[in-house]
Amino acid sequence: MNRTVILYGLALALLTAMLKSIEYRYMLRDFSTEFYVGMVALLFTGLGLWVGLKWKQSREKTPLYPKTSTDLPKVNIHAEQLAQIGLSQREFEVLQLMATGCSNQEIADRLFISLNTVKTHSSNLFAKLGVKRRTQAVQKAKELQLLS
Repeated sequence: MNRTVILYGLALALLTAMLKSIEYRYMLRDFSTEFYVGMVALLFTGLGLWVGLKWKQSREKTPLYPKTSTDLPKVNIHAEQLAQIGLSQREFEVLQLMATGCSNQEIADRLFISLNTVKTHSSNLFAKLGVKRRTQAVQKAKELQLLS
């Protein structure tokens, strides 16, 4: 995104220099100020639309988190391993989504459960793993080889 901002700034500077050059050399007497304002407005409207479309396309290509619970990475964890640690399958799904960086509301939306249920699963996870924060829970799960 920073590259786009730099290119946008350079285009603005180049356009301004070009318009000033044209204004002083050729069109000073022929066109009014409204023409110049309209020309700049049209050019930057087009440039803004182009940047917006490029930004939207890049956002659609790289999702920030899994869209559904079926998009979660497949992990070779069996029910017996989860039972040894004391985690339910749903708590493990919540843990996986925590590891991807999803907020509580995003986890609720993806698993089709309420926000209060996510909070309950989270507190149960914290208690069972002996941690106080989400980051600690993810780290502990990696140490126990629940998450890759």
